[in-house]
Amino acid sequence: MLNLNSTINFDLQKFWRWWRRELSVWVPDKLKQLVSDKQGFIIVRPQNGQLVLSYEYKQQAEALAVLDRNQDGAAQYEALLAKDERLSKAHVVIRLNDRDVIHKDLVLPAAAEENLQQVVAYELDRYTPFKAEQIYFAAKLLNEDNEPGQIRVMLILTTREILDALYADIKMMGIQPLLFDYEGAANDLDLDDDYYNLLPEWLREKNARTPQLIVGGLLALALTLAMTAMALPVWLESQAVETLQNKIDEVEPEAKKIKVMQLEIDTLTEHTKQLLDQKTARPALVVLLNALSALIKDDTSLTYAQYSDGHLQMQGESASASGLISLLEASDYFANARFVSPVTQDKITGLERFQITVDATKPPPMEPKAELDSGNPQEAPNVEAAPLVSEDTDVPIENRTDNTDAPKKSGGSDGADGK
Repeated sequence: MLNLNSTINFDLQKFWRWWRRELSVWVPDKLKQLVSDKQGFIIVRPQNGQLVLSYEYKQQAEALAVLDRNQDGAAQYEALLAKDERLSKAHVVIRLNDRDVIHKDLVLPAAAEENLQQVVAYELDRYTPFKAEQIYFAAKLLNEDNEPGQIRVMLILTTREILDALYADIKMMGIQPLLFDYEGAANDLDLDDDYYNLLPEWLREKNARTPQLIVGGLLALALTLAMTAMALPVWLESQAVETLQNKIDEVEPEAKKIKVMQLEIDTLTEHTKQLLDQKTARPALVVLLNALSALIKDDTSLTYAQYSDGHLQMQGESASASGLISLLEASDYFANARFVSPVTQDKITGLERFQITVDATKPPPMEPKAELDSGNPQEAPNVEAAPLVSEDTDVPIENRTDNTDAPKKSGGSDGADGK
């Protein structure tokens, strides 16, 4: 069951070692050799007063020789290094067996992991029959399933008498060990550089600082370049956005003024368009009068006409008032002609008195006609070219009579009331 309340311990040193190891996988072997003169491991196993040597590299083991722990063995070891160049560049690991090492599994509180060596050293009297000054020890953390709040640790120790005697012999033979470990819990030399080491600090090989500094510098440079590669595009983008925002802030007031002016222009344009539409929706009054004069025959006379809001109302006399309706309907300038009042007959003249209202319409545009003689096109006369006449106007109509001696009207009959 997942425990969400458990504390997450982050070990920066372990993370750094893991990250460096993962990066090293991508580094070619030739480049690794440039920054480090060590490659592979010589494993030395003490056995029956002799030293059994083997060479390990990338999880491949190769037996080398069995040496005596004396001057003859030293000579044989020197010959091995001279014969095989790989051995001169290898680390040396002394791997002890069960006869030289005592080990024991411990269960400790999880808080002891931060200072594991100190905690184990303080409790040595409880775990072993030896005193701290009689032994060399190491504590190896076991990656096993533990109870909550606890860790499992392997305590590995050897007496100082055994290790000091062995160390004196191998030093005499010219062997400088990197570490001492136990074959029952051997360090993973290829995959893990977080080794445990039974060899005390004052006896350990002093590693050259230059390769470490080079590797550390290269890793730091790689990390810096990676962070720069991630951060630089974001920074450049933010700078570009800031520059654009500054330019927008500069032109925004002018843009607002232009927008207000554009709205005013659009409003004026719309009002002008409406006025033009109203003007061109109906023909001019003079055009209507001209068309009306062409329609009315000599047997018809008008006594009154009023034009208002697109409607023309007429009064007069005609030999056939109903025929006048059909004439008006047939015209392109008039529509919806109808009598406003009943038609009556004048007893004196015998003509029909009428009162008609008709709607003024705009005729379709006329196509231009070509001059056949000259071959040059001539535009049709624009019937709307006449000047505007205001609406709501009473138009006085002069009496029109035929050749008969019909009496002419006087006074109000000769014209219409003006508005």
